[in-house]
Amino acid sequence: MSTNDWVASGGVFLLLLAYFLNLIGLLENQSRVYHALNTVGAAVAAYASYRIGFFPFVVLEGTWCVVSLVALLRGTAGHAAA
Repeated sequence: MSTNDWVASGGVFLLLLAYFLNLIGLLENQSRVYHALNTVGAAVAAYASYRIGFFPFVVLEGTWCVVSLVALLRGTAGHAAA
C-alpha cells in the first residue's frame, strides 16, 4: 500500500471506530471523544483524498470535518458554561 492508502485508512478507521463505539453503547454521540474522533478522522481522510486528487471525497470529508468540529466546539463551550 502507498502512503496515501495508509493515511486514508487511518482516517477511515477513526471514523468507523467512533461509529462502532457509539453503536455498541460505549460512546455517546454527543460526547467530546465522539466528535473528536469524527473531526480528526474526517480531516485525515479529506487530506488523503486531496493527495490522490479525488475531490468528491475532499468535499464529503471536509464537510464532515467542519460539522464535527462545530459540534465539538459547541460541546466544549456548553461544558464550560455548565
